[in-house]
Amino acid sequence: MGTRRGPRARALPLAAVAQGAERERRMKSLAPRLRAKDMAERYFAHPVARALIVLKVSPDLLTLAGFGVAVVAAWLLAEGELLIGGIVMLAGAAMDMLDGSVARLSGKASTFGAFFDSVMDRLGEAAVLFGLAVYYMRDTDALGVYLAFGALTASLMVSYLRARAEGLNVPGDVGFLGRPERVVVLGVALLVGYPAYGLGIIAVVGALTVLQRAWHVRRATRG
Repeated sequence: MGTRRGPRARALPLAAVAQGAERERRMKSLAPRLRAKDMAERYFAHPVARALIVLKVSPDLLTLAGFGVAVVAAWLLAEGELLIGGIVMLAGAAMDMLDGSVARLSGKASTFGAFFDSVMDRLGEAAVLFGLAVYYMRDTDALGVYLAFGALTASLMVSYLRARAEGLNVPGDVGFLGRPERVVVLGVALLVGYPAYGLGIIAVVGALTVLQRAWHVRRATRG
């Protein structure tokens, strides 16, 4: 005599299939980003990190140095030195790749180190965007100020949603505009002399990323 299968028993395989499909969609969407990250680490971060390990430079020192560079970039931007500020900002972003590589290659990776790096990243990004807001305030450019604070709000919310999602054991690194993309967009905009366009892209696409991550968490957590 066969065992009867109730609605819950039939629903379990369907839920597993849905979760598998969602995981596959997520991996496909992340594939270009993962390839770019792998190339950057292989050809830049890892070779430089090995040299820094020989020099006994700690990951936390690199994290602090990256934050310091971001503060310098923010000051330059507030003073209207957009090109130099953009170059310094991109240099700080390059340094940000190194602390994680040094930690992993030297066997010093830790939970607190990852937390500390994330906090400093958020503060550095906020400082840069605030520096641009100050620049536009001095120039009495109301639209620029709105764009700077819009970009700041969107950036912080994108990062917050990722942290909150991962606190619920849901992968939160989905969406159009993560931190690496924001750095590239703003860096290019500063180098070509049109920071307002970069801020506008970050504000608008960042808001879409917030909605995308919220929808992703909803789909992943609903029963």
